[in-house]
Amino acid sequence: MLACSSRLGTGSQRAPNIVNSPQVQKLSADEMSRIVSEGVPGTGMPAFKHLGQAAIKATVIYVRSLQGKNAPAMLPGDPKRGEAIFFGAAECGNCHMAGGRGGFIGPDLSTYGQTHSAEAIKTAIITPAARDHVQSLVTAITATGERYEGIVRNEDNFSLQLQSADGVFHFLAKAELKSFERSQTLLMPSDYGTKLPTEQLNDVASFLLKLAQSSTPPTVHHPEEE
Repeated sequence: MLACSSRLGTGSQRAPNIVNSPQVQKLSADEMSRIVSEGVPGTGMPAFKHLGQAAIKATVIYVRSLQGKNAPAMLPGDPKRGEAIFFGAAECGNCHMAGGRGGFIGPDLSTYGQTHSAEAIKTAIITPAARDHVQSLVTAITATGERYEGIVRNEDNFSLQLQSADGVFHFLAKAELKSFERSQTLLMPSDYGTKLPTEQLNDVASFLLKLAQSSTPPTVHHPEEE
């Protein structure tokens, strides 16, 4: 995408200026991510969904930095209270890493606020369909009775790589499994809408936004640099 718009995104013969264009500047981070992922039908902008969410987010962050739009976002609540809720009552930190603290089994949320607004963060907390990653727990029991519970990181016809809540990876041969079940229960609870009042949702969103302001953005890989 940036190869067409020039290294600095200021446009070329093949693509428009995505840095100074008012139409592009008014897009939210979520809208930009959707465009990068799905492309723009009828134009020279192809879909880049195959790059994966991490690379797409990193691209949006890079474009935002070129636009000079990485100014601190307005916080709807108290980030200190949000941090206490994140690692306390809401138990988000049991699965998610944030600022070097927390669990391993869920995505690291340290830079999540760089590509998501406060409203997008709150919506993702209470609405499973709005989340970037929706994962279910699996339970594997070996022929010798060993039990493993976690999420599948990799799988093929003969084996699977399972990560448990403590972050440990387990490599299991399917031929040696007594049973393997995929739970209908989502890794991230779907009842936060009733468990967390609006004030606490605002606090958690503020914590993630504040944290993102001091976190290093993901590295954007440019093929032309190879």
